[in-house]
Amino acid sequence: MVTLVTLVIPLFAAWLWWPVGPLPRRTRMLAVAATALLGCAPALLLRVLQSGALPYPVVAYLQVPGGWVLATLLLMTPFVLLRDAAWLAARAARAGAWARHLHAPALTAGALVLALGVGAGGVWTALQPPEMQERTLALPGLPSALDGLRVAVVADIHASPINDTRYVQAVVERTLAARPDLVVLPGDLVDGDVRSSAAHVAPLARLRAPLGVWAAPGNHEYYSGYYAWMAEFRRLGLGLLANQTQVLEVRGARLALSGIGDPVYGRTSPGNADPRVPEGVPPDVAAVARLAREAGADFHLLLAHQPRFARDNAAHGVGLQLSGHTHGGHILGMDRWLVAPANNGFVRGEYAVDGMRLFVSSGAGLWAGFAVRLGVPPRIDLLVLRRR
Repeated sequence: MVTLVTLVIPLFAAWLWWPVGPLPRRTRMLAVAATALLGCAPALLLRVLQSGALPYPVVAYLQVPGGWVLATLLLMTPFVLLRDAAWLAARAARAGAWARHLHAPALTAGALVLALGVGAGGVWTALQPPEMQERTLALPGLPSALDGLRVAVVADIHASPINDTRYVQAVVERTLAARPDLVVLPGDLVDGDVRSSAAHVAPLARLRAPLGVWAAPGNHEYYSGYYAWMAEFRRLGLGLLANQTQVLEVRGARLALSGIGDPVYGRTSPGNADPRVPEGVPPDVAAVARLAREAGADFHLLLAHQPRFARDNAAHGVGLQLSGHTHGGHILGMDRWLVAPANNGFVRGEYAVDGMRLFVSSGAGLWAGFAVRLGVPPRIDLLVLRRR
């Protein structure tokens, strides 16, 4: 992704500014260079973070404006397409005056100012604590004893110097106010190493539910020092499920609750005890499905951070998969054109997948590197399970 961004952004910057006339050549080149450099800032900051050259809190605060610029360029893409399509049509119709207006500096500069304003609004929305959203989920095969079970899904908090202690405290208070029977955290609880972000994730220790509070790892736990974070989560009292199954007795029914590792297994990061050695576990849905069968479970609920492997998981007899990772697609339009294809069509909400139900949360937070939401607000999801 980093390589792709650093290749595409300079090309887009040239496309944005080069046709604009009558800008002097020097001004045009400076505009292209400045746009390319600012647009590549998120990718460059990732390289800095991976190198360990700057502490994570410094990088995190720089990532937010970098993501704002990147979002602005994404918002400019439809404008550039329409501008140049209209310019070609005007040239074909020999409407020279219209063609000159379409490539006038004022039009492109005005669109850029508008995109910056809309992008700033998206950043502001992304940095607000999530609201609780209650919804009913009808599930085939759900035992009658589990009908009405209230499950709070708190995905993608990304606790960090950006989504700080007060932010996470608000998430906890709003989750507790909903009085769920079960709280699940399907990955990406944190960003940064334990030293940088332990204080910000600490409010999760206050989460309580009759059937417990359970977490599965996401890709950002692997990026940030997997084993150190697993130890910290245990210290906070969270139940950890990494290729593990916990059987919960609910009014005489046996609910198998499983969590699996993340497909980014094999990566290394500066947060690891030894950055040269990969940490964590790969996902093993076959193992947890076997444990659920051996336990005689009446229903199997799976926490799998990334939704894109839902069809593979459905083949193992899972009844309901809860995921995050996509952040709901961040921006309307981008959700369907970019995020959904990268996740096998799953971006947010409920899906029927080969006899299994999949629910993808829009997430209770965001990674600082692209903290932008437009039309996709942050959410804590309270799912009321119903027997179909």
